[in-house]
Amino acid sequence: MLGSKVAFTLAGTNAVRNSSGKLKELGIRRRAVSNIQKIVKTMKMISAAKYSAAEKGIAAARSYKEAGAGAINALTANEKYEAPEGAHLVIICSSDRGLCGALHTNTTRGAVAVGEQYKEVKYVAVGDKARLALTSSGLADQILFSAKEVGRNMPTFADAALVAREILNSDFEWASGTLIYNHHKSAMTQVITEQSVASTEGFGNMPGIELYDSVDADTIKSFSEFALASTIFGCMKEGYASEQAARMVAMDGATKNSAEMIEKMGLEYNRMRQAVITTELCEIIAGVASLE
Repeated sequence: MLGSKVAFTLAGTNAVRNSSGKLKELGIRRRAVSNIQKIVKTMKMISAAKYSAAEKGIAAARSYKEAGAGAINALTANEKYEAPEGAHLVIICSSDRGLCGALHTNTTRGAVAVGEQYKEVKYVAVGDKARLALTSSGLADQILFSAKEVGRNMPTFADAALVAREILNSDFEWASGTLIYNHHKSAMTQVITEQSVASTEGFGNMPGIELYDSVDADTIKSFSEFALASTIFGCMKEGYASEQAARMVAMDGATKNSAEMIEKMGLEYNRMRQAVITTELCEIIAGVASLE
């Protein structure tokens, strides 16, 4: 009888040790999730502050973009307009930073869908996320160039002018182009939007250009360069605001999910802790009984 009691006591001791190990592991996991919650909550606050600042400049950025793209939009809306034959350029406005849901992936998918409509197409990736998405899609050989460290902070016209200059100085002769960016509709909604851009030759051959006064080769060249830079700048500004809004929403969701995980692990931790205490009490009682 005494031997069976001793065996029962030793088996219970092993059970307590196993439960204590699981209890410690669960406690470590709960602390890790708590630390992650603090990080994502801080990122949400930072993104909210950046979004608030970026949203204030959206109206001005749209007006500036319209100053360059307005003439191209008006000419392409002409009934006589036909897209010129030849190579097509697709500019993707993204950034180098992630943690904003599927924003950059969806933007790149929209750009690829536009590019599939043309026989010859090249992509300009403004931001490293677009370059990575194009590379993973097997389109690395169709990337004209990518601009890294552009748009990581609040975009400036110098950033847009640098991208436009690289496009104009490249050896790629494109007849027409499309700029893909995220139109900021609200903090919860960003719409992938296409904006037409034109090369110097394409802009000069648009039907209706003769209606503008004092249009010569130098004027067309200067305006097409300005239109390209200003359009890229406006789209980058709007894309930056959309990115901050998407990141703010993503971090808010991560904060709520981590809170739910902490609550579930807290209940599980308390139940396991109570089970360990109960097992230890049973062992104590069994040990006393075995000594009687």
